[in-house]
Amino acid sequence: MSNSQKRYVGLDVHKHYVMVGAVNAAQETVLPPRKVSLLELEGWAKKYLRPTDEVVLEATTNAWYVYDLLEPLVARVVVGHPPLIKLIAAAVVKTDKKDTMIPSTSLRTGLAKLLAVNMIPAVWVPPAHVRELRALINHRQRLIGQQTRLKNQLRSLLHRQHLAPPGGQLFAAANRPWWLGLNLSPSEKLRLRQDLTLLDQLAPLIAEVEAELQRLSLAEPWAPDVPYLLQLPGIGLLTAMTILSAIGQIDRFPTAKKLIGYAGLGAKVHASGLTHRTGGITKQGRRELRRVLVEAAWTAVRYDQYWQDQFESLAYRIGPEKAIVAIARKLLVVIWHVLTARVADRRAAPQQVARYFIHWGRQLRVKSTLGLKASEFARQQLDRLGIGQELEQVPYGAVTYRLPPSASSA
Repeated sequence: MSNSQKRYVGLDVHKHYVMVGAVNAAQETVLPPRKVSLLELEGWAKKYLRPTDEVVLEATTNAWYVYDLLEPLVARVVVGHPPLIKLIAAAVVKTDKKDTMIPSTSLRTGLAKLLAVNMIPAVWVPPAHVRELRALINHRQRLIGQQTRLKNQLRSLLHRQHLAPPGGQLFAAANRPWWLGLNLSPSEKLRLRQDLTLLDQLAPLIAEVEAELQRLSLAEPWAPDVPYLLQLPGIGLLTAMTILSAIGQIDRFPTAKKLIGYAGLGAKVHASGLTHRTGGITKQGRRELRRVLVEAAWTAVRYDQYWQDQFESLAYRIGPEKAIVAIARKLLVVIWHVLTARVADRRAAPQQVARYFIHWGRQLRVKSTLGLKASEFARQQLDRLGIGQELEQVPYGAVTYRLPPSASSA
């Protein structure tokens, strides 16, 4: 086969090795299936792959490593969506008597054949900075999960022993003598002491991760987008960073409806003949995006009058659980609009938004990190949104901040 002829290379990626096979445009096997160790993959790829080749693999745990390795060496690397590939493969096998699709035991050749006829449902390949942010947020969620389990175990101990908890924060340092003084068996005392030790060790680790997320909120490419999210009720800094990491690039979604589907917040639809009905949400999409949107929705309906009215109207008709999901969906539509159009929310109250930005500046300690007062930082962000030019003072708790004049009104 001429080196100029295009080949379609399928990779079945495993934990320690890759199975490789290739076909040409006529679906003829031009690279017999072979097993290549992941440790040897780079050398093998440089030796056997051509600049005209197109490569396909499924999205798996180490798919991005393989993608980054092969992308500079070939014409195109496509990462396929595994569930959709299985559906397409099953349909082809069922309807084509000539068995266009190789059985599942030859997945790499089957992928190559689907690629050759342009039938691979590709996923978006996130750039490195998106992957790093997602990994950091997932790491924090794992730490939070461990912390929650430990707290639940300690609460369970009190329940088993019929012990009334002390006042104040149950796991605060001030209550440690009370915990350690409980009249328990030796083995339970040991478990209690170790659970408390692990709890103490997790707290600074979580704080360190959150400090890094705060730093990233001021770094490119995230810094320009964060203010558009923080202006919205219910969205704090950690929620904003989670949303941005899940979305990646807002221009991937031509409509708000596409973003809703990506989050798994769209309704299931059954349409057959004259029957058309909808069900619950699909839950097909990024789980962390769906989770933080529901959390943000609960906060918004608690503290913002507009969202509270929306929730109460919906809850009366469909119940609170479905209503809060509907609020999360509406909130995501607003997020799509403000990020796409780069504008302030039309319901944004400048003074309240200024308080959000002052809180953000205090979190970031902008006085030491940027050499700015929190009021100066808030003014910069308000100017970015194009609102609050007339604001001079902002009450924040017991303190009133004086904002410098807006640059746009100078």
